[in-house]
Amino acid sequence: MSYLSVIEERIDRVGRGQSDLKGRAAALLTTSIINGGVIQAFGCGHSEALAMEIAGRAGGLVPTNRIALRDIVLYGGDPLDVLAGPAVERDTGIAHRLYALAPVKPDDAFVIASNSGINGAVVEMALLVKERGHPLIAITSAAHSSGVDSRHPSGRKLGEIADVTLDNGAPYGDAALPLPGGGAVGAVSSITAALLAQQIVIEVVDRLLAAGVTPPVYLSDNVPGGKEHNAELEARYAGRIRRTA
Repeated sequence: MSYLSVIEERIDRVGRGQSDLKGRAAALLTTSIINGGVIQAFGCGHSEALAMEIAGRAGGLVPTNRIALRDIVLYGGDPLDVLAGPAVERDTGIAHRLYALAPVKPDDAFVIASNSGINGAVVEMALLVKERGHPLIAITSAAHSSGVDSRHPSGRKLGEIADVTLDNGAPYGDAALPLPGGGAVGAVSSITAALLAQQIVIEVVDRLLAAGVTPPVYLSDNVPGGKEHNAELEARYAGRIRRTA
């Protein structure tokens, strides 16, 4: 089977499935935005692609913010070498640093992505988010998460904590095409997570329109008037959304 065939099948399954869960996720995010909240998006490693898909891109919602591991360097003053290696995303304490550094308000909602859903920083962030009373949507791989033990001291996983958990359809190990000597090639999670993110954002916009609210949506900076349009909308959320590299 070709990679394209695998991706087409996964996209079809993920894109057409979980309609009720997508609706519940969109409803939580819509309520947050109507109440003046911001959507806080977080993911470690390649799951940061999900946060980038949600926060600060053309066709997306303006009241969105990306939380990233490097925030402890950019905003917390830590040395760059603290980000070296995988240990940082397994550190439960990092979640508390990131939350404290982020411009989070009570009405904000969170979207957290992790293919495995087991590492300390992600699970601790999810627990902290719920402890502080925020709605939480998780995007994870059911196949992978169910096949591994949690690395968090509580033994819990991301998908067990969230208000709504969406399956990204990725296989165990993420890569889809087996190799003769073991292992596999052709990752799935980034593609399907992006699809889920876009579907949820579109439904949020539909719900805002139905509620009589003009959706605060980005234009591309690379079309005439786009930069001015975006600056005007971003000014409404001054100090609450960050746009970094």
